[in-house]
Amino acid sequence: MEPTAAGPPTAGRRAGIPLGRVLGFPLQLRWSVLLLVALITLLSGQVIGYAVGFGFVVALLISVLLHELGHALTARRLGIGVRGITLEILGGYTEMAGDTPNPRAELLVSMAGPAVSLGLGLGAGGAALLLPAGPLQQVAVLVALANLIVAIFNTLPGLPLDGGRALRALVWWFSGSPHRGTAVAARCGQVVAVATALAAILLYLPRFITEFGLILLLLVAFSLWQGAAASVRSAQLNRRLPGLDLDQMTRRLFPVPTGTPLAEAQRRAAEAGASAGALAVADSSGRLVAVVHPEAAAAVPENRRPWVSIDSVARDLDSLRSVPAGLRGAAALRALQADPAAEYLVKRDGDVIGVLRTADVARVLRATGGETSRERHG
Repeated sequence: MEPTAAGPPTAGRRAGIPLGRVLGFPLQLRWSVLLLVALITLLSGQVIGYAVGFGFVVALLISVLLHELGHALTARRLGIGVRGITLEILGGYTEMAGDTPNPRAELLVSMAGPAVSLGLGLGAGGAALLLPAGPLQQVAVLVALANLIVAIFNTLPGLPLDGGRALRALVWWFSGSPHRGTAVAARCGQVVAVATALAAILLYLPRFITEFGLILLLLVAFSLWQGAAASVRSAQLNRRLPGLDLDQMTRRLFPVPTGTPLAEAQRRAAEAGASAGALAVADSSGRLVAVVHPEAAAAVPENRRPWVSIDSVARDLDSLRSVPAGLRGAAALRALQADPAAEYLVKRDGDVIGVLRTADVARVLRATGGETSRERHG
């Protein structure tokens, strides 16, 4: 749903309370939601009663879950994998297993959540008209208002809101470039974030909203800004990804015999013009058995390097992760994200041809200020 939430998903899902599965989708609750339940119950209890306040916040969480199920079920129907649904203090999000394949799918998945919220709002409003005056009617009115506000706010055209994903889909549709769609929708998201903060201040000055409402809206604006900024960086990265070639970044191996002093190994590599490569250790038969760890080698004082064996600062090949040669672009980045490490062996047909260091990849990606993220729908 994310009027509400923002920021790029992390490489792994953050800790929360697992609640099992709903319609086959893993469900998780952030600890911060418990704080929201307590705050709304206590603050509303002095005005409309604690029972009404608690009933409203529970109904609101169910509404958020149904909103996210709208995204998840639509994605599943379109053949898009869903990792799970997370409920958090400012709403929730559905984490997709990958990018949507085309603009039409992006548009349908994005608008499914607001459509559910709109339906819930109208349904709760109809129930409020039929119910007799009392706590249940009060809860129905509050749930109707909350869902209608969520439906309207979420359709605003800026990432990370659902309307921003719809805008991304439309720009992608007409331009043929998903990256351009992300860039346009992300900049619009920053505008929406600033407008939300200004609206919060303007509503607070004449006391149309309370201090609690002001803080909540400013948190929403801050969250929106974070999500939009992350999307801007993602768009910058994606424009550079086609030029990411792991083969070009692979450091070629310079093997030296086992037992060679570190200083001597470094001298030989420098003479051979291979100092920018990766030192490796070969056994008596010439078979590669280990790769020198650059940080460990650098930590050895220069005056001790003639007396320190290269084996003592090397790691066995079996302890290192590997990636296949020939990976480029998004496929290369996905392979590294799937098995994070500081250093990889690069193999072709089972043979080690070099070493890839994550720091080298990060240096290329930082040239655009980019970062990557999994697909999320709020």
